[in-house]
Amino acid sequence: MATIGYLTTVNFDFGAIKTLKAELEALGIRRPLLVTDAGVEAAGIVDTVLGQLDRANVPVFARTPPNPTEEAVLDGVKAYRDADCDGVIALGGGSPIDLAKGVALAATHEGPLETYAAIRNGVGRITSAVAPVIAIPTTAGTGSEVGRGALINLSNGSKLALISPHLIPRRAICDPELTLGLPPLLTAATGIDALTHCIETFLSPLVNPPAEAIALDGAQRAWRNIRTATDNGADRAARWEMMMAALEGGLTFQKGLGAVHSLSHAAGALRAPTLHHGMLNGVFLPHVLRFNADHVGSKYQRLRELFGLAPDADLADAVSALVRSLGLPVTLGAMGFEARHIPETVTRALADHSNATTPRRASAEEFEALLRAAL
Repeated sequence: MATIGYLTTVNFDFGAIKTLKAELEALGIRRPLLVTDAGVEAAGIVDTVLGQLDRANVPVFARTPPNPTEEAVLDGVKAYRDADCDGVIALGGGSPIDLAKGVALAATHEGPLETYAAIRNGVGRITSAVAPVIAIPTTAGTGSEVGRGALINLSNGSKLALISPHLIPRRAICDPELTLGLPPLLTAATGIDALTHCIETFLSPLVNPPAEAIALDGAQRAWRNIRTATDNGADRAARWEMMMAALEGGLTFQKGLGAVHSLSHAAGALRAPTLHHGMLNGVFLPHVLRFNADHVGSKYQRLRELFGLAPDADLADAVSALVRSLGLPVTLGAMGFEARHIPETVTRALADHSNATTPRRASAEEFEALLRAAL
């Protein structure tokens, strides 16, 4: 028997940001904390959003690091409480949205964040008391605006997932207009993230046909539009399609991810170098596709058809060629990852929650081999 649920309310289209004030009122949020990062603020997007509201009534927390940390969550909670907030606006890519979820949780639940981590049996400890979140993505990548999880680097060096239906934002406002100024490299990296989500969730062995159908639709949109969006960021149709692909990738998280994300989460937990999640996915995806090839039935053929590849095409090679054509790194070494990082990355990858839904469960030795191949 399969139990299937979907999910939250999404306002999607150019100009959707104009619905923000009404959605805050609908949720009864009178004083939201706007959580974002310095890049989004510098790009003027914070001003665009605040232009829809009473600026004096919306404190801004713009200190999200590239990979959200427990320390930043606690700083955000202090800002939330000091300003007597009653809700959160998450504005940015996956990092600010995940950080906002962490703030919404920690501001309303007692104890350290690790208490609520999925691998610490924390899912059931997260209650409906989580502060309401409205998520506004400014990249087309993570799908966190409709996701039930948040990834946080804890102070003890681990990177753990907080997962609960209560962490799904109450509203997602997806306005492709906000992505028009995204630089080519970030467009490509976040787009590969969206593509990876759709591919990995499609390959997950869990039974969830609605999620699988959404994953296939999102994968096709991403494959067909990522080059155009990267090469011509002003192409509104391509930006719309990529934001939809990212949203669909987030909607399919219900089906679970796999070894690409186990490795990306693990490598992304390094404090130095700081590694971009989407770029990591682009490096790992071809290697994991080869690793899983004998464990996914006819699913690769379905992907070849969607991507317009020849029936005998090597899917992993095609993905690698796409990543390279977008100007993204194709090795870990090009990102600053070194062989000395492998042991701790293997340990973290083995403990990652995404292993529960991978088509082929990797051993420590196999994870090490994947990392060395990607190096």
